[in-house]
Amino acid sequence: MSPAKRILIVEDEPAIADTLIYVLNSSGYQTEHVGLLQTALSRLQTDSFSLAILDVGLPDGNGFDLCRQLRRFSDIPVIFLTAHGDEIDRIVGLEIGADDYVTKPFSPREVAARVGVILRRLGTDTNKPTPTPNTQFDLDSQAGRIRYCGHLLDLTRYEFLLLKLLIEHPERIFSREQLLERIWQDPGEVFDRTVDTHIKTLRAKLRLAAADQDPIRTHRGLGYSLQSR
Repeated sequence: MSPAKRILIVEDEPAIADTLIYVLNSSGYQTEHVGLLQTALSRLQTDSFSLAILDVGLPDGNGFDLCRQLRRFSDIPVIFLTAHGDEIDRIVGLEIGADDYVTKPFSPREVAARVGVILRRLGTDTNKPTPTPNTQFDLDSQAGRIRYCGHLLDLTRYEFLLLKLLIEHPERIFSREQLLERIWQDPGEVFDRTVDTHIKTLRAKLRLAAADQDPIRTHRGLGYSLQSR
């Protein structure tokens, strides 16, 4: 199997690792599992992987330290697994070079979906084609305008920011939590359903422009994405 499909799982809980191995293998990836920071660092230095899934809490260190050391010699994408959902942990993880962050308990299939999205975005997932921009949208970021099928959309500030993010990342699945963090200035003051409400109003406005189209996809249990054309 091509090295471009190899995933290193760094997780000290065998039950979690076994579940991830099963789901990722079923999705067409080759996996390798280690449970210690030093073992993971050695494998990453001596072999080729396309992505690493790092548990934050490890017996001989933590995933943040491992990611810092990894970034000295490699830029492969990293997904953190953690039992902590604190904002500061997410910020630290992203600032030191992580590509995504999943809080336990999680759906293994959600992790597999996030792996696929990251690898497609980087053009290293040979299982699926690289998404192309949806040409039905004409985004003018400086003017704060979006046209859809030739029609100028009448959007609120948050509707614009939400649709802009989806347009800029075709086919990428964003969870409600990710959308709240990226778009709302103070996500702690709003609820997950705020995202659903804005998606609903966006869809209504898009249908006014093109009644037979529905470019925003709902991924049950995962989040939302914009289909490429």
